Amino acid sequence: METFDLVVIGSGSGLDVANAAAEGGLKVAILEKSRMGGTCLNRGCIPSKLLIHSADVAETIRTAATFGISVHGYSVDFERIVQRSNSIVDSDSDGILNAFSSVENPKLFHGEAKFVGTKTMEVNGEVIKSNKILIASGTRPEIPEITGLDGSGFLTSDEALRLTKQPKVLTIIGGGYIAAEMAHFFGALGSEINIIQRRKVLIPGEDEEIAAKFTELFAKKYNLYLGYDTHSVKKNGLMFSVRARNSSGETIDLESDQLLVSVGRTPNSDTLNLAATGVEIDSGGYVRVDEHLETTTKGIFALGDAVGRYLFKHSANHEAQYAFNNIMHEDKKIPVDYTGMPHAIFSSPQVAGVGYTERALKQENIHYEKTIYPYIKTAMGQAIEDKHGFVKFLTSKDGKILGCHIIGSHASIMIHEVLIAIRLGARVQDIARVVHVHPALPEVVSRAASSI
Repeated sequence: METFDLVVIGSGSGLDVANAAAEGGLKVAILEKSRMGGTCLNRGCIPSKLLIHSADVAETIRTAATFGISVHGYSVDFERIVQRSNSIVDSDSDGILNAFSSVENPKLFHGEAKFVGTKTMEVNGEVIKSNKILIASGTRPEIPEITGLDGSGFLTSDEALRLTKQPKVLTIIGGGYIAAEMAHFFGALGSEINIIQRRKVLIPGEDEEIAAKFTELFAKKYNLYLGYDTHSVKKNGLMFSVRARNSSGETIDLESDQLLVSVGRTPNSDTLNLAATGVEIDSGGYVRVDEHLETTTKGIFALGDAVGRYLFKHSANHEAQYAFNNIMHEDKKIPVDYTGMPHAIFSSPQVAGVGYTERALKQENIHYEKTIYPYIKTAMGQAIEDKHGFVKFLTSKDGKILGCHIIGSHASIMIHEVLIAIRLGARVQDIARVVHVHPALPEVVSRAASSI
């Protein structure tokens, strides 16, 4: 049995903690069952954004006539698009593997690990022990129980990101942010898209006015079946047949050459045998942690998707800084500050948000004021002809920013000045007083702030 000062389970954001701890003099082990770099690098935000950029380029070409540019035909080399993404991702992942293979600390154990005691783990037949452990084991695609789905050859986002043949018709079960991004990628490149969503809107976790506008715009491009539950899946030769039913008993049957299941994520905690540790999980399988990211077993910490507070790479990286401090300095723990935690959806249109939604404010009986300002009422909004985008502020009576939600061009960029304002405790009036470049697109944020 080999003993370490710290064992890190997972090579995503946990790597930051492992490296810093090793540099701080601790003997560290990293346990990873798959490719190095974690979900974001290999099966999530990095490959998806590489692919989505190609979709964005195709959409720009297709809408060029709006701006007086005539494009006489273009072709999509789908295999090359995917190969480019795979090459970048695999090179980065292999680079991480090579770097860790050449050092003794942190020491890499490549294989599936599980607890065999409170602070004892087994990986590849080797038993290792540590008084301090960090669980950064992430999540995987959730697979719903649908008649005929198992064994049908359906895709999850993991496989969809490496699909080398473009579907003629793609049916997507689910309507969250991953489904939205995948619909944009395949749809903008020419696939016909069917989306089966049990809720009445897409991206239902967003502010209701954002979700409504997003759904309206997607309905103009893709076939949406809202309020439908998928009942069964059949594979007929090379084709999928999907049957779905709504609350009124109406049934639809959809045929497609590919089927993507995107109904959410499920934590990998069930693979770790946490029962042997005393580490508790919640009803969703996420690891229970306190404000310092420490689990119910002293000395065992968790972060990122394994915890489930925010399923974003940037939040996991943020938590890693606190995890490192709290692991290294048991007597000087710092609670995680999640102030101004943002998110974005890289679809078309883009969506970004921070803070409360209007629905959440109503549920918590928090008094608020709101303003909505459209992109098209600014000079740059007119220049790019974004007729549907808008910025929505939710504030207290004295101007404290309770939430901000953006739909439209470059929303993932536009949200950032709001994040800084929230982080620094500034009021919406402070944003309004900042001189913005004219005619740059962020003027729409300034105009929205001035409208409160």
